Amino acid sequence: MYLTVKLIHIISATLLFGTGLGSAFYMFMAYRSGNMNAMAETNRIVVIADFCFTTPTVILQLVTGLYLLNYLGLEWTSPWSLSVLGLYLFVGACWLPVVWLQIWLRNRAKHLETPDARYRLGMKIWMILGIMAFPAVIILYAFMVYKPFFGG
Repeated sequence: MYLTVKLIHIISATLLFGTGLGSAFYMFMAYRSGNMNAMAETNRIVVIADFCFTTPTVILQLVTGLYLLNYLGLEWTSPWSLSVLGLYLFVGACWLPVVWLQIWLRNRAKHLETPDARYRLGMKIWMILGIMAFPAVIILYAFMVYKPFFGG
């Protein structure tokens, strides 16, 4: 059972990271194009991708991660556990407003001919949140591989 859960954990982490990075790339490139139709359609697809891939993998990461933590006999209060859970919560705190912004940007893009000041501000906040979350996800991968504070 342990190896199956570990495999699910690794695959869901890969889907989460890949979907997030891919969605961010396509959304940013559509924004750079200045084409509101491209932005509206890309934002629509990114919202669907978050619903189909990101949301389930966020849940799977928590459930499988807690199972693995328990299976390995790690204390919930160990430095490694607290670091991983803290990073997970930080990334989640960045992701939740990003989801709302993507929906807002999708809806707003339908009614604009060019990005207005509010749309540009929404994209700026969306990018800042993504830039903040990205290193935290890389650090989470490093924690999964190297297990600092845990003896490797």
